[in-house]
Amino acid sequence: MRVTYNSLPDSLADQLNRLSLQQLRLQNQAATGRRVQSPEDDPAAMEHVLELQTEGRSLDQYKENIDYLKERSTAAYDAIQGLKKISDRAGEIANLADGTKSPQELRAYATEITQLIQQGVDLANSKYNGEFLFAGTQSDQSPFSATLDDNGQVTAFAYQGNSKVSECEIGENILIAVQVPGANDSGSGNRGLITDTRTGSDFFNHLISLQDNLLAADTTAISATDRPALMQDEDNLVFHLGNYGAVQARLDAASASLSSRGSSVQSLISKEADADLADTLVRLNATQNAYQAALQSGAKLLNTSLMDYLP
Repeated sequence: MRVTYNSLPDSLADQLNRLSLQQLRLQNQAATGRRVQSPEDDPAAMEHVLELQTEGRSLDQYKENIDYLKERSTAAYDAIQGLKKISDRAGEIANLADGTKSPQELRAYATEITQLIQQGVDLANSKYNGEFLFAGTQSDQSPFSATLDDNGQVTAFAYQGNSKVSECEIGENILIAVQVPGANDSGSGNRGLITDTRTGSDFFNHLISLQDNLLAADTTAISATDRPALMQDEDNLVFHLGNYGAVQARLDAASASLSSRGSSVQSLISKEADADLADTLVRLNATQNAYQAALQSGAKLLNTSLMDYLP
């Protein structure tokens, strides 16, 4: 095949351009430590890296969700512990209120129960991050309100939330709810914290009954009705404490799993995208040598004329 003289400069320029681009790419890899920075570097590797980065962002979001749920469940657990202390004290008073106590002593107990009811309503209206914990999905309004008479005794309470709970994703297609509705009289769904028809729990109304029977000095009603009712309420509170403990353990396990998977994803991204510095420097040195050799040989060819071959 005949090669014209005019094709030599074009071929040389082509070769120098390719070597120059290769040098630039290798220098960039050596400087950044990244082998794949754009699709043209390695299309297959770049596609895999993008997939892994997407997975990594999903894992980060799941971890954020878990952190939020852990904080919310901790706030709810603390509130329920406070309610359990109120239940313990109310049960103690119900046991102390027997036939040996005077009406004055029983009225003093009634005053304490009134205070406990109001404390309980405050705890049941606990908030986290601006949302009421026990209002179901109506978390923008306080779930419980108490009605007091002219003497300061609590006569009734009302629940203003609902029995629905929201769920949050902590993994692919894995949903979990850490909400507890304050009351549930539907007979299905999540058990209510204060009131639930399935368990016979009606904590605030049972406290009101104890308060009224103490004021009336009706120790028979306290023994026959209030004590068993308060035991049902306590069992319900213990159930919720245990349930929140199990939820916390599940969230901790999910968080540990996500952290492990996140580390694995980062390792895979590094394996695909990071440059082998020693190999990169060797290739860069070889490319620089090839570039210099091309310049030198090209210069000789371009400076050659027919006169060099004449005798």
